[in-house]
Amino acid sequence: MRRIVRAARLTVCAVAAATALAACGPAAVREAGAPEIKVGLITKTETNPFFVTMRQGAQAMATAQSVTLLTAAGRFNGDNATQAAAIKDMVAAGVKGILITPNDAAAIVPSIKKAREAGVLVIALDSPTKPQNATDALLATDNLKAGRLIGLYAKAMMGDRPARIATLDTSPGSSPSRLRHAGFLQGFGIAERDPSIVCSRDTYGDRVMSRIMMHDCLRRSPDINVVYTANEPIAFGAYAALRARGLEKGVLIVSVDGGCVGVQAVEIGQIAATAQQYPLKMAEMGVRAVVEYAESGVKASGYTDTGVRLITNKPAPGLESRNTVFGRRQCWD
Repeated sequence: MRRIVRAARLTVCAVAAATALAACGPAAVREAGAPEIKVGLITKTETNPFFVTMRQGAQAMATAQSVTLLTAAGRFNGDNATQAAAIKDMVAAGVKGILITPNDAAAIVPSIKKAREAGVLVIALDSPTKPQNATDALLATDNLKAGRLIGLYAKAMMGDRPARIATLDTSPGSSPSRLRHAGFLQGFGIAERDPSIVCSRDTYGDRVMSRIMMHDCLRRSPDINVVYTANEPIAFGAYAALRARGLEKGVLIVSVDGGCVGVQAVEIGQIAATAQQYPLKMAEMGVRAVVEYAESGVKASGYTDTGVRLITNKPAPGLESRNTVFGRRQCWD
């Protein structure tokens, strides 16, 4: 069944318990008649495939564990107000734990603090809060490493050729975006205001906005030959802008995500390389942690790296990577 709580756009999903997660090992299914456990999941948006996959994985694990999943999402990338309202409503609904991918790493902290004071376990997925210890635990990609991998790759592929770089990020309040950006610069071996960076834009992770921003970058610097994107929807928008000008073959695009569409884009040469991350793993581990807390009182804590791998069909010498055959086996929709 599904019922909507309008104030925070919460969705209560109760699905027949026929779905088990073979990849996660045996699930400890709770006995019928045991007290209900509610788990909350709040993602950045409802549209990005990364968060759609995260929600699906959390629901499948909740079904396997015989618990109820409440879900909510920001209306757009960077929407803190909707996420804050969702936390309040989930606490009132009696959740034992909340899993959240914060839209604004700092602005969401007061809401998280109130939830924790009410005895709710709060775990950040994918995106740390600022400060990171504002949540009980963090299950996430090492976003600095993800950015560094594609920075190292881009530098290796450019060799001695002068780079003219465009950087396309998500939103200013996004911790993963900032970390990936910093990692890319580290990997490429340049500082923030290096003259090789000829254009930098925030796109809010939106494909259409990314295309607009890439067009703007090309108007200012038509000789761009490297494009760093914080995620694959941004990469698709950038590629569309380049293709519209007939420039796509001469520009190296690198990105982060590793979704199935992104891996396919690597396979056909639209993206040179992507750093693959694993949202299903984050969601599954998060739901298990909340159930453990509800049943034993043991809280998850600290940071758990859920992994990242460089995916490309044109490996760079000395840099570990996997090809798109591996990427397709591990990708998500």
